[in-house]
Amino acid sequence: MWRLSLEVYNMAIAELLDIKGEKIGEVEIKDEVFGVDVKPHLIHDVVRMQLAKRRSGTASTKTRKDVNASGAKPFKQKGTGRARQGSMRSPLQVGGGVVFGPHPRDYSYTIPKKARRSALRSALTVRYTGYNLKILDKLELEGISTKTFNGILKMLNLTKPLFIINQKDEVIEKSARNIPYVKVLRTDGLNVYDIIRHEQLVLTLDALRKIEEVLAT
Repeated sequence: MWRLSLEVYNMAIAELLDIKGEKIGEVEIKDEVFGVDVKPHLIHDVVRMQLAKRRSGTASTKTRKDVNASGAKPFKQKGTGRARQGSMRSPLQVGGGVVFGPHPRDYSYTIPKKARRSALRSALTVRYTGYNLKILDKLELEGISTKTFNGILKMLNLTKPLFIINQKDEVIEKSARNIPYVKVLRTDGLNVYDIIRHEQLVLTLDALRKIEEVLAT
């Protein structure tokens, strides 16, 4: 469960690690991105927006005009002891139309860009203040290997991490895609939902600087 902190940092410092989990230095990170006042309501709003955009909205039912059935009166009006009926398409008949049933729709909506950026800063601050942020000097593999990548997870003591890299790297992305609870995103795909959903956030140094360049302005 993520924790909130409203502590103000004059200068945010994080450890710089190698892929073996060993500290090789320190790196300064910007307060404007990792040391803001956390706004849980904005995180909530953005996560709801992201999940709404993922809904397919393809549920559909047939109304009486869509049902392929005879429009003739099913039986005579009087003398049968049954309630009068005018069509086999009626919602009262088996196989008839559905009243007020769902139809295909778009569930997506947007919230202001300023609010989305603020929520992203809040989510990053949550990970930093909760000691669930790791920064790697680089993340490189000689070839596609799930086993090797899984070894990196163990050395870094990661259980459910989100890796952020600066640019496309098929070797890293394909090495991680079959490992449960692990996700690799590029900086242009960074989002609030995945940051909150994963327990740890791992940034390469290049990705860190790119995020700061975009969000600190």
